[in-house]
Amino acid sequence: MNDQSRELPHPPGCSFLLTALGTHSATRFAERVAELDLTPPQVGLLRLIAASPGQSQHAVAQVLGLPPSRLVGLVDALADRGLVERRRNPEDRRLHALHTTDAAEALLARIATVGREHDDAICRSLDADERAQLRTLLARIADDHGLTPGVHPGYRQLPPPRAG
Repeated sequence: MNDQSRELPHPPGCSFLLTALGTHSATRFAERVAELDLTPPQVGLLRLIAASPGQSQHAVAQVLGLPPSRLVGLVDALADRGLVERRRNPEDRRLHALHTTDAAEALLARIATVGREHDDAICRSLDADERAQLRTLLARIADDHGLTPGVHPGYRQLPPPRAG
């Protein structure tokens, strides 16, 4: 009997399967968005800014659970590419409000297509009802653990910005 045909003494638990699939899915998603010259954190930040334009950098950092100093580098990289603009907040001129540009809106449409294709590839063995049920169950687990809907908790583990 070779190693691959050996049965495990206990079937893997849900948390192991979630971790294995999450790692696989995150890796594949990173590969897909790299073709758009983006990283997953940049994709998430673009989506967040587009969904709630005009938020301050501080407010966005709070939503992401990220120190504001770490957000600056992410915003800078997107601003340098002409995807995000910092505008003075009309209510508080000390704050910068974040907005996506027209170029970002076009890129977000491509990101949405990549996201749908990725979801289809990861969940190809499930029919529509099973996908809906899985989404519901995973959302319930995420809610139970206090995760912010639509925000990946990985922002908290982003490396600090490099000294320039």
